[in-house]
Amino acid sequence: MAERRFFDTNVLVYAHAADDPNKRKLSRKLLSVHLGDQTAVFSTQVLQEYFVAATRIGLPAELAQRHVATDAQANIVQVTTELILAAIDLHRLRRLSFRDALIVRSARAGGCSVVLSEDRTHGETYEGVRVESPFIR
Repeated sequence: MAERRFFDTNVLVYAHAADDPNKRKLSRKLLSVHLGDQTAVFSTQVLQEYFVAATRIGLPAELAQRHVATDAQANIVQVTTELILAAIDLHRLRRLSFRDALIVRSARAGGCSVVLSEDRTHGETYEGVRVESPFIR
């Protein structure tokens, strides 16, 4: 079985609402493979951020809601008080934004050693979780 991958919000936005056809195609392929293999992991944070970002750039709310409902059938990490406090620690210790620290903590909680995102530098590692930009070739 393939290794679990944590998907950051930007990959979902590119898959469903990107103007860049290359990013859209690659994001959709990654989602399809990992959803099919049941190795895609999202957090409740990512799902709500996706809805906000997608509707902000013009995707109809009904369509964005369907995407969230589909993605919510994957492995979901519930953001808990424990994760929030752990993210605050990581934010303080590593100078990550709180949002990114919560992504890293959620990825670990979901059994992922890789976060697919372009928000951090490709190859950065935080407590055993490596950031990989799927758009770097």
